[in-house]
Amino acid sequence: MALSDGASTGSGGAVAWKSDVMAARRKARYAADRRLQIYGMIAIAFALGFLAVLVGTLVYTGSNAFRQSMVTIEIDFSSAELDRENLMDSNWRNVFRDAVRDDIGELSRSDERDYFSMFTSSAPFLIRDRIMAEPSLLDGRATFMVPLSDPFDQLAKGLVNTDLPESQRRVSDRQIAFYQALERNGAISRPINWGLFFNSDSRFPELAGLAGAISGSFWLLLVCFLISFPAGIAAAIYLEEFAPKNRFTDLIEININNLAAVPSVVFGLLGLAVFLGWFGLPRSAPLVGGMVLALMTLPTIIIVTRAALTSVPSAIREAALGIGASKHEAIFHHILPLSMPSIMTGTIIGLAQALGETAPLLLIGMNAFITSPPAGVFEASTALPTQIYIWADSPERGFVARTSAAILVLLGFLIVMNGIAIFLRQRFERRW
Repeated sequence: MALSDGASTGSGGAVAWKSDVMAARRKARYAADRRLQIYGMIAIAFALGFLAVLVGTLVYTGSNAFRQSMVTIEIDFSSAELDRENLMDSNWRNVFRDAVRDDIGELSRSDERDYFSMFTSSAPFLIRDRIMAEPSLLDGRATFMVPLSDPFDQLAKGLVNTDLPESQRRVSDRQIAFYQALERNGAISRPINWGLFFNSDSRFPELAGLAGAISGSFWLLLVCFLISFPAGIAAAIYLEEFAPKNRFTDLIEININNLAAVPSVVFGLLGLAVFLGWFGLPRSAPLVGGMVLALMTLPTIIIVTRAALTSVPSAIREAALGIGASKHEAIFHHILPLSMPSIMTGTIIGLAQALGETAPLLLIGMNAFITSPPAGVFEASTALPTQIYIWADSPERGFVARTSAAILVLLGFLIVMNGIAIFLRQRFERRW
């Protein structure tokens, strides 16, 4: 039987596979498949493009924070007026000023004020601390490197537009002349800013570092792990292996799944009301922050652990029971060890998520100004996310680069933790 459009039909009235109609249909389907692939590639390109813009912006802005503009000065301690019996209370301010004054020559009082403001205000204390650590330097001349203050650090990095009128910039023409004189003398350098990692927070950008935040994040994750890991595994084993299947356990499972999607700020409010309000635990302490993050991480660990226990073949459980092992022996000697790689992977990913949380830590006060790393879980502390928040809210321009650098450091920790999780999964996970 012939159709008007040239297609032919079989005995059942269906259009033949080789007809023009079926060819047009196949062509339309193949074209739809190609369009779908193109849409997917465009979506991936957009995502990668936005990611590249984000990372590129952070690297471009934060790269300046990984180098610090320093000035090299030489001090002759043989002629310095110091109380060698009480070095801590000596007049280090005059010692420092006499040393840097010798590098520039005679200055008027107003020029001295402009000149001394080029150096960080903590320069005398940096020299004092080094002398206290190395008293042998008092025997003669010693060389020190002290940071430039934030406006001149920006000038050294080319972030100050010297073409603007003097009233529109923080650096005067006279100070620019002083800086250029030091640069001609070879006193200005830009070494790697190790202080970004080994200094604690400071109100001066040239001295601010992440040591306190990194230490606080370590204590936070330690408390979070010690609480959430054993509690999560115990809860998952009970729900998966021992709990009866009834409406009550179904309600518990639903609530656990819902808690995994609750916004983190809710856990912060819970910690503020319970741990700080009712229990009276110390504010800003890593103990409280770790407990709050443990509550947030616990549902994830329970869900991951239950999935890992379920993935172990039932034949292993039955074989253990068949040779006389009790139920808890079958679980702890066979099922749990085999599922541990997947559990550890999920735990590390959960801890990585907790490391990047900011809202719950802000609510329990872990955004305090901390000038020294905490020595334990009961001392006031901050963390990497809250340190980023503090620096982002600071008006000094130097904190702009340090904020981006801190974000890069946090991303580095997250990438390392996720890399460890991927390694554990590929190295130890078994395919059944």
